[in-house]
Amino acid sequence: MIAVLSVELRKLNRSLAALLAVAAPALIGLIAFFSLLRAQHPMPWEKWLQMSAGIWAFFMLPMSVTALTALVAQMEHAPRAWDHLRALPVARWKLYAAKAICVVVLVAVMTLLNQLITWAAISAATALKPAVAPTGAVDASKALLLNGKIVAAALLMIAIQLWMALRFASFVPALALGIGGTFFSVVATSAKQGVFFPWQMPVNMLARDAWRIETALALGGGLGLIALIAAILHLSRREVL
Repeated sequence: MIAVLSVELRKLNRSLAALLAVAAPALIGLIAFFSLLRAQHPMPWEKWLQMSAGIWAFFMLPMSVTALTALVAQMEHAPRAWDHLRALPVARWKLYAAKAICVVVLVAVMTLLNQLITWAAISAATALKPAVAPTGAVDASKALLLNGKIVAAALLMIAIQLWMALRFASFVPALALGIGGTFFSVVATSAKQGVFFPWQMPVNMLARDAWRIETALALGGGLGLIALIAAILHLSRREVL
């Protein structure tokens, strides 16, 4: 399994995954930078980091997962490499599991980068406008816990997107699913039923109601892990169309 993961990491290193991993969080950092320059009153660090996490979980995370899963899948689909890979003396499930692990790890890294880039952007903006410098101290443990929950709640969405991207040789079904899921998530932001919608589960980690957080985390994380394993097993037993 380690050898398969190593090969997958080398493939990602030669792709645009690194650019995507930095570009998506950087856009939120840019928003935070100009938001502070336009601010009239200081806000606590916690508010800035929560705002960043909210934008990430609400919109940028679903779109990043859509792009990332499509990118990972097309590394094999585009050159028609699946026949070669599946003929190797390696258990098929390991090929798909390696891709799933890489995607989840990259999503976690991007989520952490979002907070770090936001912190750097706010610090840079503070140097230009010290009158609205954030108040209080950065509670790193609280921020890490929140973002860890966001990643866990996103597992079901990741499993669905990855399954679709790997199942079909064309990137269109996975792209349409990701765009459609994000669109309905934005439209149905205030719907109570949103807690059961995979694309809304990550942003529910910032909800005020404890039941929403617990429900979204249980479904997104628990059911998501089961769905990820099921997708790997299903893909390893089928031919790619």
